[in-house]
Amino acid sequence: MNHSLSFTRLFPIVLWFAGSAVVLFLIAPIIAIVPLSFNAEPFFTYPMPGLSLRWYEEFFSSEVWQLALKNSIIVAVCATLLSTVLGTLAAIGLSRPDCPSRATLTAILISPMIVPVIVSAVGIYYAFAAIGLLNTLTGLVLAHTAIGAPFVVITVTATLASFDHNLMRAASSLGATPFEAVLRIMLPIIAPGVVSGALFAFVTSFDEVVIALFIAGSEERTLPRQMWSGVRETLSPTIAAVATLLILFSTLFLATVQCLQRRAERQKLTRTD
Repeated sequence: MNHSLSFTRLFPIVLWFAGSAVVLFLIAPIIAIVPLSFNAEPFFTYPMPGLSLRWYEEFFSSEVWQLALKNSIIVAVCATLLSTVLGTLAAIGLSRPDCPSRATLTAILISPMIVPVIVSAVGIYYAFAAIGLLNTLTGLVLAHTAIGAPFVVITVTATLASFDHNLMRAASSLGATPFEAVLRIMLPIIAPGVVSGALFAFVTSFDEVVIALFIAGSEERTLPRQMWSGVRETLSPTIAAVATLLILFSTLFLATVQCLQRRAERQKLTRTD
């Protein structure tokens, strides 16, 4: 009995230490990059001879880096808007009880998440070459929309799983058109899922580099592609500074997603009560 009690008390502690060791192992490379962005010397070495913000200043003052940042924001915002609209409409259609071939359509819509990105990039390259969309921001937006929409479809579909379609019938019986019912009844309820999907689509577009390598030109170079070029050509601590900013952005993104998920859970519990 005493051995059993001792094991019961020690198991949570051992589990906590094991989990902490795994987390530390996973984030150690990230932690190592952040201090290097403040290095006073243009070398990736420890110990650092001094601290400086020169690499952040270089990032914000460099025309090349700022053009890449501008392109990334434009492409990510446009791709997110398109992905959110198309993905939400697709999820609403798939959630209808009378939707034919639902499993097949769902598999087709989420296939960009399953197919290796290099395969998608090659296919997009040849398709866009035939219609003149290579080396254009429009082509990059459309390509990123294709890989971002599945995230919206999945998150919105999961949210719609708990949606009561009787609300739509009630709105219709009261004289609301299908568009008004979706706009005033469905969208406010599934808003956390829509926003979560939009955030995933934005981060997917903002961080994507493989497709950008295939279809973007020098003037359409995005931030990840500029970082890739910097690693290959001139290894500079400016890359570490940019990586640190992206880490901060990703952390804020994860925190936002967690808040939205908790809000969705609270709404679900409220509707259940």
